[in-house]
This record gives sequence, structure tokens and C-alpha cells, in this order.
Amino acid sequence: MELIGRGRDADVYALDESRVLRRYRQGGPTELEARLMTHLAACGYPVPKVYEITDTDMVLERLTGPTMLDVLARRPWRVGSLGRTLGRLHDRLHALPAPNWLPRRFATAGEDRVLHLDLHPGNVLLTRRGPVVIDWRNAGAGDPAADVAMTMVTIGSAEVSGLAVRLGRSLLAHSVRKGCRTDPAGRIREAAEAKLADPNLTPAEAAWLRRRVAGRPGRSGC
Repeated sequence: MELIGRGRDADVYALDESRVLRRYRQGGPTELEARLMTHLAACGYPVPKVYEITDTDMVLERLTGPTMLDVLARRPWRVGSLGRTLGRLHDRLHALPAPNWLPRRFATAGEDRVLHLDLHPGNVLLTRRGPVVIDWRNAGAGDPAADVAMTMVTIGSAEVSGLAVRLGRSLLAHSVRKGCRTDPAGRIREAAEAKLADPNLTPAEAAWLRRRVAGRPGRSGC
């Protein structure tokens, strides 16, 4: 099989022109992830089609198009519009009540909503049919503010170099907020604490997150 993508905890292989194999290196909650993606597709939210699963593998629809992160790297002048698109994807997702079988994270006193909890530019593919959200491994049910906060701390903590890139990151975070109706401010510290549990963090990312938990601003000002 041809390796066509590699994330922090999974590899993606091409099976044929219409399907890919996503393989978790350490196993994963594939049954729950597949169930949620099927549920979201039925609700009209843009996700890849799920064909079959095992304990470690998911056979998914093969999507054609770059990630939002790839486009940002090649066409940085699009940061504003792409950030607003990311914000609107949050709004569309948070309009959906969480099914009762979805694990609760960042729960609310009212009606919990579906949360992706890793909705950053690397997990959005820009296809001919529009943006499609991938990688639902961390999804849960809870407060939409926590989902947006997780995006903010993921953008803020990302290890990048160069003043221009750091300024672009700040603009991206600002644009996500402009495109989204949910204010994440009350959940930022909690999201940073949760993000610190990620075993794949680099030392620089972990240091940024610890500053946020301590109440000190990070480099991007998110």
C-alpha cells in the first residue's frame, strides 16, 4: 500500500482511487469514531464516508484536495477567509445535539453538543464539494466553548518559526473567532490543561500550554 499521509498517531494508505486505510499505530476507538462519523454524515455534516473498521484500521472515503494547513502555507493571504471558514465549521457542528452514546467531555448543565476537540487547519480537507472535517478520534459531548478553546490553544501552541508565520497564526486565531458565534474565553485554561495530556507534544508546545495554564499569555496572544 502507498503511504499518502502520516499524523501524530496514525498513518493513511491509498487502497484505490476511492478509498483509503487509516491505521492507528497504537490502536484506537475506531468503533466509536466510525459510529460518530456515520451519525454526522446523516445529519449533513461534512465528513468522509466510513466503509469498514477493525480495532486499529478504518477504511474511509478517499478525498481529493489539500488540507487547510497546506493552503495556508502556500497562500498566506487567505488566512482571514480560511479562519472564518474554520469558525463556521465549529458553528455547524455545535448546532447538533450530542447523541447519548458519545462520551461526555467538558460537560454542560444543559444540552451537550458534539465536539471535535481537534478541529485545526490540518484536519480540514478543502475538496470540490467544500471543506470536509477528518480525524474524529478525540470527539466528545459537551460545551461548544471548550471545542473552540481547544482550537485556539492548538493554533497558539503550534511550534512554528519566523515572525511572519507567528503573525499569521495570530490572524488565523482572530479570524476563527470572527467566523464563530461561540466565545471560548471561559474554557481556554481548561483546554490547555487537557491538551497537555497529549503524549505527542513537542517540548515547545508543552511549554506554551503550561504558560496558559499558569495564566501567562503565549506567543500568539490567543
